[in-house]
Amino acid sequence: MNIQVPEKVNMIIETLLAHGYEAYAVGGCVRDSLLGREADDWDITTSASPYEVKALFRRTIDTGIQHGTVTVMLDKEGFEVTTYRIDGEYEDGRHPKEVLFTKNLEEDLKRRDFTINAMAYNEQTGMVDIFGGVKDLENKIIRCVGVAGDRFDEDALRIMRAFRFSAQLGFSIEEHTRIAAAERAENLKKISAERIRVELTKLLLSAHPDRLLWMQQNGITKIVLPEFDAMLVTEQKNGNQLHNVGVHTLNVLKQIGINGEWDKKELQILRFAALLHDVAKPGMQVTDSRGVQHFPKHAEVGAKKAKEVMRRLKFDNETTDFVVRLVAAHDQYITLSENREENLAAMRHMMHRLGADLMEYLWELQQADILSQNPALLEHKLQALEETKKLYREVIHRNDCVSLKQLAVNGKDLIESGAKPGKQLGEVLEQLLQMVLDAPELNRRESLLQAAKQYMQ
Repeated sequence: MNIQVPEKVNMIIETLLAHGYEAYAVGGCVRDSLLGREADDWDITTSASPYEVKALFRRTIDTGIQHGTVTVMLDKEGFEVTTYRIDGEYEDGRHPKEVLFTKNLEEDLKRRDFTINAMAYNEQTGMVDIFGGVKDLENKIIRCVGVAGDRFDEDALRIMRAFRFSAQLGFSIEEHTRIAAAERAENLKKISAERIRVELTKLLLSAHPDRLLWMQQNGITKIVLPEFDAMLVTEQKNGNQLHNVGVHTLNVLKQIGINGEWDKKELQILRFAALLHDVAKPGMQVTDSRGVQHFPKHAEVGAKKAKEVMRRLKFDNETTDFVVRLVAAHDQYITLSENREENLAAMRHMMHRLGADLMEYLWELQQADILSQNPALLEHKLQALEETKKLYREVIHRNDCVSLKQLAVNGKDLIESGAKPGKQLGEVLEQLLQMVLDAPELNRRESLLQAAKQYMQ
């Protein structure tokens, strides 16, 4: 079993071993190494007490010394070293009342959540796999260490983690583990919104965001994202859609951001926009005389609901703003005509109205949305979207004015030309901008100052 332990990690382990202590790389780094993935962090577990660890290394940080964790610093890089421990009673479904240090590695490993996270390794001893983590990796199974119910009773967040790991790794969830998670879904009410957000985000950013359906089937989203449960019981009987709102949303999630052009933050925005783009459709369903279902103003109302969800999950303002604006704009398209200049003007107005910073995200969301609708309509809709993208790229290439910042004059210029400061100044600038959106060649200082005099008469 070939695990390439980084040189600095190996040095820490060997230092501890040389002084008579046990020490291993443990947890996720071992799991990821066996899977051939690059580990994000290398954690070390040891029989040495925190103070014994501190005595062996020149620079350490007391990261969580009361819980046995010391960060060893090597050339400005930190590595967490944690003493073998036994967790005391969990009183709040999240944190142990007390932590007891032990010299027994098995005791430390048995308190961990899943078998694939309860393996330890060093180059002298090799792999320590007491609970069958290697076999579960081979069989692609998420299984709790010991009794699943006990692990979830200790920390309810592990319920979310089970589904998150399943989504990230493409693994199934062992039946006893799944049942125990479903039976304790209500305990997630004890978990902070921030912790829920982290796990939900990791699931949505994974290669299998549609595992959200597994969460719903086991009562998890009922607690952490009830809006999704409502989507799954909202039918869409019209020519555009073949599935209910929830299944359509899952399909959009699978389509969006898969081309690899997006960084992690951008993909997070896209996936949450995809998740929430139709969040208002439940409760807004209108059936016409032919039995066709419509959802008027669902984007407008959806933006408000999306903001509620993002705020509830304690997202930062920038991410929330992008997601809310995307939900509001997701069904806005320009009507293409035979006149290219008219189309370009419509694009400039759209970029001004929605914000130029939103457009690349919007095209991605709209494409994923279209690909998840009735296949019979795909060719026409995708062709129209591609033409729209070309218009956008041309506006960018020509550097046409689409915002007040790009206007050839500003408020100071108008004042210097005789305008009085006040509310009218902003109104005149907006009128000038609307003129330039229609005719970008007019974005010249002299032309705009002349036009401004007429607006202020």
